[in-house]
Amino acid sequence: MTTASLVVSTYNWKEALALCLRSIAAQRVLPLEVVVADDGSREDTAELIRTMAADFPVPLIHAWQEDAGFRLARVRNLGIAASSGDYVIFLDGDLVLHPMFVADHLALIRPGIFLQGSRLNATPEESARLLAGGKPKFSPFMEMEGRYKRKHALRLPWVARRKALTAEGGQMMGCNMGIWRSDLDRVNGFDDNYEGWGREDDDISARLKHAGLVRRPIRFAGLAIHLWHKTRWPDGIPPTEVLPNDRFFNKVLAEGSIRCDRGLDAHVAARHARA
Repeated sequence: MTTASLVVSTYNWKEALALCLRSIAAQRVLPLEVVVADDGSREDTAELIRTMAADFPVPLIHAWQEDAGFRLARVRNLGIAASSGDYVIFLDGDLVLHPMFVADHLALIRPGIFLQGSRLNATPEESARLLAGGKPKFSPFMEMEGRYKRKHALRLPWVARRKALTAEGGQMMGCNMGIWRSDLDRVNGFDDNYEGWGREDDDISARLKHAGLVRRPIRFAGLAIHLWHKTRWPDGIPPTEVLPNDRFFNKVLAEGSIRCDRGLDAHVAARHARA
């Protein structure tokens, strides 16, 4: 039986993280464990995790690094190093999951692929309602941004299975992505060189493809509501063709790289040394 670890990235938004963790605790199929990959949050986030861990239905682990700017790739590696499941699902801590989210991932994953899901972007008003304790509504009629995406709020497992077998791609987003742990070890996880916003997800996707894996989409399953918030990028999301991290990503594409030099193995070794 495949075991799943959830790696949930977060930064200084404990209210959203609490919603995310509650939606994980309510899963029909629970993961083996949940690792909160914390990119330097204040102590109140650690306090929340300690409090929720006391009666959480599976182990709830806190992997923290100091706040030295946006270092999502590195903190995800810390999360992977702290996990022990066969299959790792990456989430952002501002997602509220459908009760069948984990079950859907496990039903669709198979050897030779990795899975790319999506998210339903709630309006500011709907996000405020959820944060105030409102019940999530997974429906095409929910208050969401992007009306043309309303169909993706439908959960249709038979359609999801067909797409995961035949379709390719899906927009690369680490907020809802599943990768076998053995494949993460093979490519050495995320590349710690990626600091500042952008390209860390594109990078690992490219290296997995260079290793022979196929990216398959999760559509009409694996549903997750994304809470509205202002971007962490000071001036908004920059144009995707002029990101500072392109110098690393373009090199990966040009060389067909599979393993990164500064990645998961160092964090696994450090964790073993502390054990």
